[in-house]
Amino acid sequence: MVSPLVRLAAVALLTVATAGCTTGSSNTMTAGAPITSPSSLIKPSAYAPTADEKVAKPYFISFRSRSAMSYGHSFVIFGKRDEQGRVPMDRNGVLRPDMAEIAGLHPATSSNVPYTIGHVLPVPSETGPSDGDSEQAYMTAQFTIPLTEAQYRDVAAYIHKRQKDSPLWHAVLYNCSSWIGEIAQHMGLKTPNSVLFPKEYVTELKKMNS
Repeated sequence: MVSPLVRLAAVALLTVATAGCTTGSSNTMTAGAPITSPSSLIKPSAYAPTADEKVAKPYFISFRSRSAMSYGHSFVIFGKRDEQGRVPMDRNGVLRPDMAEIAGLHPATSSNVPYTIGHVLPVPSETGPSDGDSEQAYMTAQFTIPLTEAQYRDVAAYIHKRQKDSPLWHAVLYNCSSWIGEIAQHMGLKTPNSVLFPKEYVTELKKMNS
């Protein structure tokens, strides 16, 4: 007779093709890395807000996904918009840490072992930036929302509170998209199913709330 644990492991391995996110490590299995098709990467937005918009909503939150050697990772960037009203990046396409923060759920390790185990059993997590999150070159989807100061303070406080909770990570039951989905729900947004790949999750999130 097949044990419940073996059955769970089989189900988890089958669902790897439909869910999950990368670790925060720089290992070859899950590290952020440019995907092979340039057309799949997201170019910086050409949107230029008006002067009134920049004054009324000087802050932002950006729901994002990035490429990886695995199936990718979803996370949020939040902070103050730059002088052009965009997500603050330097000339090399790297996030300016003096103006914005990164938050996302991923296994708390630089080893592949907990990441692999996390497809069967929940593993300890981290909720800060992971390798590749700050670089525009790795981004595959984004949904950026301008915020008033009051809106920003509310969502930033919620994110910081959720970061202290340190939930367990599981590739299917509670992954990176589940975590950013709770942030979206706190903001009153509609959210898709968290078993979607990160790129598809963020793309669908944007579509549902356009």
